[in-house]
Amino acid sequence: MTKFNKTLLAAAVALASTQTFAAGFQLNSQSATGLGRAMAGDAIIADNASVLARNPAAMALFDKSAISVVGSYADVNVEVSDVMIGDDQYLGGIDNAAEAKLIPSFYYINPISDKWAFGIAAFSNYGTGTDLAPLNSGHDINTPIDLLGNTEVTTINFNASVSYRINDSLSLGLGIDAIKGMGTLTRQGNYTFSTPIGDLPADLDLVNIDADGWGFGAIFGLAYEINENNRIGLSYRKSPNMKASGDITFGQDINLGKIPLMVAENFDEIDIPLADIAQLAGFHQLTDKFAIHYTAQWTSWSNFDNIELTDGDKGSDSYILKHYNWDDSWFLSLGATYDINDKWTVRAGIAKDQGVVGEVSSLSIPDSDRMWYSAGFSYHINEKSSIDFGYTLVAGEKVHVIEDSLLTPSIGAYTESGANYYSLQYNYTF
Repeated sequence: MTKFNKTLLAAAVALASTQTFAAGFQLNSQSATGLGRAMAGDAIIADNASVLARNPAAMALFDKSAISVVGSYADVNVEVSDVMIGDDQYLGGIDNAAEAKLIPSFYYINPISDKWAFGIAAFSNYGTGTDLAPLNSGHDINTPIDLLGNTEVTTINFNASVSYRINDSLSLGLGIDAIKGMGTLTRQGNYTFSTPIGDLPADLDLVNIDADGWGFGAIFGLAYEINENNRIGLSYRKSPNMKASGDITFGQDINLGKIPLMVAENFDEIDIPLADIAQLAGFHQLTDKFAIHYTAQWTSWSNFDNIELTDGDKGSDSYILKHYNWDDSWFLSLGATYDINDKWTVRAGIAKDQGVVGEVSSLSIPDSDRMWYSAGFSYHINEKSSIDFGYTLVAGEKVHVIEDSLLTPSIGAYTESGANYYSLQYNYTF
């Protein structure tokens, strides 16, 4: 395989993979109550069992078993406009390059004694479907098919946790995460090669991946009750390196005349490092009816440094596809809750979500700083059961992206991403 061909394949796969785990597609939809307050205080409020997704130590605040079932709908919108190759070749744009997602979640907490509690949960931290392939169609020029294509990714986090109450104020928690990841990635299209014998068209299939895998991580938590009206929570989620395996093909065997332009290679695995997450949350009941809450969340996206292939059938035992220069990011939120009466509770929140892309930007990563605007309510059916609804509008900034392609001159475009989250939740206390 020539140096040009190997670099081309590496770039194509790396760009496909980055779209999978871009911060702009990270899902914060683990509960309807959380979406109704912009996740403010989610790691310590403990108003239902969904707190297990954020802080296992908060299970110590429960004196009865509790269950929560959640269904969230993420209507993600990615607009790509004014796409240009070089200074004069116009490709147009896409009004909506993303796919909506239905995201179910489940939580169960069981206090064993005054000291111990355990819980199990299933939820998702990542999920997206984006398709930039239409930008390759309807043109009589070569398009950067190494940058544009289809991506479909789903992850499910299975969690088992325990908590231990040390005293009336301090509780600790520990959980194990088993993360199942599934993805389909393609980068393909028509390309015309210039050769000594003339222009020769080819149908290139640069990337064709259908893979899945498991990763194992952990979460540590602390809950500190200052008094009955004020408490603080801390948690740290240690994320794994995801290993995906399956049908992983890069490149295509093409020979134009006697010139080998591209050689396909199959790999057994892709290794993708995920970011650790630390958060501080507070809850303060100011009156009998009114409370405020907040969250400061730090995500170590600088851990996402390399995408690596392993065990290639052409003799490549390990190959680093791309090095990233991502930044760590902060998510800061503030919310409030008001109990109208015994039946109805309303909540609202606002948050600032910091983008992760540093000096290296990509059309495949429509990432930027975002604002969250949230509102929701709870209806208490009786003493044991309640229904929650939450809505969040995520508004991202419009950014200009310039990216180098190995098939065409550099490509420039404007991208803008956002989402509407809708969530419905049922809670029951035994």
